Amino acid sequence: MGKKIAILGATSHIAKGLIYNLGHGGEYDLRMFARSPERADEFLNAARLGDRFKAKPFEEFGRESYGAIINCVGIGDPGKLSNAGSSIFKITETFDTLALDHLKRSPDTLYINFSSGAVYGSDFASPPDENSRASFDINPMDPAAYYGIAKLHSEAKHRAMKNFRIVDLRIFGYFSRFIDLDAKYMMSEIVTCAKNSKEFLTGPDDIVRDYIHPENLASLVKLCMAKRDLNDAFDVCSLHPARKIEILEKFSSLYGLKYTVRESHSVLSATGKKTNYYSTNGRVQTIGFVPQYTSLETLCQESKIIIEMQ
Repeated sequence: MGKKIAILGATSHIAKGLIYNLGHGGEYDLRMFARSPERADEFLNAARLGDRFKAKPFEEFGRESYGAIINCVGIGDPGKLSNAGSSIFKITETFDTLALDHLKRSPDTLYINFSSGAVYGSDFASPPDENSRASFDINPMDPAAYYGIAKLHSEAKHRAMKNFRIVDLRIFGYFSRFIDLDAKYMMSEIVTCAKNSKEFLTGPDDIVRDYIHPENLASLVKLCMAKRDLNDAFDVCSLHPARKIEILEKFSSLYGLKYTVRESHSVLSATGKKTNYYSTNGRVQTIGFVPQYTSLETLCQESKIIIEMQ
């Protein structure tokens, strides 16, 4: 049972990277669940894993026991997130409850939930650390806070369930070859412009972002599964974050990206303005996690595959 892993939300960006890295290792028996199993199976076939794994609808989850449950369900696309409203809370609660109910029946199961750096709130003038507190505007409440509050609520519930094995991994940034280029991410637009020789428009804000490499994230998940006796939350980080101008200059030199900084250009921020969206909270090192790639290395390696793909 220890090697049988249930992945909820198998069509999500993060799930695809995990499935690819965990599946090709041959060590784990993956059970994938999705709202659209057909879409998940399309990915499995493209990733050359279709002969070993098949996705199932969520209704079939829980019919057997698992060594671990990995919850990848969520609204990641900023464009969709900005219009999600109250559904953010319903989606988060529904699938979290699905996993927690299974833990009550099978308390030896490890539950790994993908949380977000948004739990820290709206103040990212400087990056959070071990002593940071969550900060949300509540009078009036900013709709951009809904996502972070939903994630924080889940984390609080998990810490209260101290007798269960539950790990929340707070993702600040993630990028892989499996990203949806139509999604409203900054990197989706940059890669699309580089691939199609189009100009990328951006504002003057100097922002810092952290992108965990798919292989490093899979390694962290393996560490959590090896430790097992955990009930904790960890900030996930790369070896080093990257400034926006560093990313633009690198893509300009590697792929001839043309970009223009325009004072009047505004950028969609579904969860609020985040100048320094990365963490200096290194508690994840206490379980032995040391990232191997910087954010810039991650972006270059994974983008190269997308850009060179015909």
